[in-house]
Amino acid sequence: MIPLGSVNIVLPLLVGIPLLAAIATTVVDSRRWRAGISVTFASLQLLLIVLWLVTLQHTGADAAYRYVLGGWNSPLGINLVADGLAKVLLLITAVLVLVLSIYSAIYFTDPAKTTRFWPLWWLLVTGLNAAFIGADAFNIYVALEMIGLAAVALVGLAGTRTALTAALRYALVGLLGSLCYLLGVSLLYRTYGTLDLAQLATETQADPMTAASLCLISIGLLLKTALLPLHFWLPPAHASAPAPVSAALSALVVKVSFYLLMRFWLDVLTPATTELAMNLLGILGAGAIFWGCIAAFRAQRLKLVVAYSTVAQLGYMFLLFPLVAASHSPSSITGAAAAAVVYFIVAHALAKAAMFLAAGNIQMFNNHDTVDKLQGLARTQPLAVLTFAIAGVSLIGLPPSGGFIAKWLLLNVAIGNGVWWWAIVVLGGGLLAAAYIGRVLHVAFSHPVAQTIDTDNANAARHPPGGMVLCALALAACSILLGFNAEWILNLLDASVEPPIPGVGGMQ
Repeated sequence: MIPLGSVNIVLPLLVGIPLLAAIATTVVDSRRWRAGISVTFASLQLLLIVLWLVTLQHTGADAAYRYVLGGWNSPLGINLVADGLAKVLLLITAVLVLVLSIYSAIYFTDPAKTTRFWPLWWLLVTGLNAAFIGADAFNIYVALEMIGLAAVALVGLAGTRTALTAALRYALVGLLGSLCYLLGVSLLYRTYGTLDLAQLATETQADPMTAASLCLISIGLLLKTALLPLHFWLPPAHASAPAPVSAALSALVVKVSFYLLMRFWLDVLTPATTELAMNLLGILGAGAIFWGCIAAFRAQRLKLVVAYSTVAQLGYMFLLFPLVAASHSPSSITGAAAAAVVYFIVAHALAKAAMFLAAGNIQMFNNHDTVDKLQGLARTQPLAVLTFAIAGVSLIGLPPSGGFIAKWLLLNVAIGNGVWWWAIVVLGGGLLAAAYIGRVLHVAFSHPVAQTIDTDNANAARHPPGGMVLCALALAACSILLGFNAEWILNLLDASVEPPIPGVGGMQ
């Protein structure tokens, strides 16, 4: 375990470790060395976070920590903060980064692509960690830019016309979102003279300037989250990217902007929010659930099915806002509705990453991913189909998966607060998810094996390596195991930010 006196040093290390990995993979001129360094750093990051969380639990130090870089406190210095919400997201990020790094080490065999992939991959992870523990609105903007630029380059890594077009669209949307966010942050600084989130939470008022700031910040983050009707960039980007990149984008990247929306709406700029606006976000979320499921059912490519499924699953997270408005909870960032949505985020991240990896394995085996041409796949590639099915169980919300627990928590909050119509949305979305997942499985279990492989590309078809298959299956299994013990995640969420403790490491 980590000594309690130095436990807060973990926060800057969570930014420093992936940044060092990005530098190391840039300097090293060997595909195997880049892969080995990446898996080592990913393992180190996960081990550090696990030891940190175990130390906090063992000592009973459940409160969040604020680390002051260089001894300069806010508003002049840079602070890093990790409360219960950030701890959960840091943990799931570290787990996925390790599994996806192992998968990528096998997936990428072209030395030229690995030269570009690994530094970009670790810059993406650096931005993710920095956004989760950032305590300043401008520093969060820097983290968002790092994430956006790395993600765009990773989407275009394939170099095809389709991939480059999707990457360009993603870049333009990301640029517009960042501009809106930065304008909102500028208005906040003009109004309150600080960008520290904790200080803003105590000083913000329900005035027109704060409302304008919240609107601009929300538009920017909604563009990055791809909430209906701002989702147009997501399906082509996720479907065109390499399989591990698609998994990271769906499981982690779009969650960052939603995490920040939670922060600003439920904690930092709460006085500027209204019940009408929260219900409007819920209506857009409900629309995303139904439209995304229908689009997934109609999609012709397997990766497009999974991508449109992401649009639908993101809609569930936005049910948080009307549920919070109905509960009138004074601590909505740690309330029952927030706990249900965060659990949903974790369950979705595991299941969707597994599903994208399974789709990538299927595409590698068949040299295509056209759904109607995947007949007999259950016989030729049973583990990939099993992975897809297990992940689908969680997305539908069937027991005993983590998705079932998440939707059960959402249903309890909706019914307990008397807003039963949101419960109908949750149940209806599960039925529609069963439809598009059932369509894929129906094709996979039908027709002879001989029709599985595209005859025009039969020579190019090949079995994916066993390590890639096991990575996908492991994530799918975790999405099921998550349903057997929800208490540990809910316990992690039960932590609030405390002021810096004098004389402890970087705390002042």
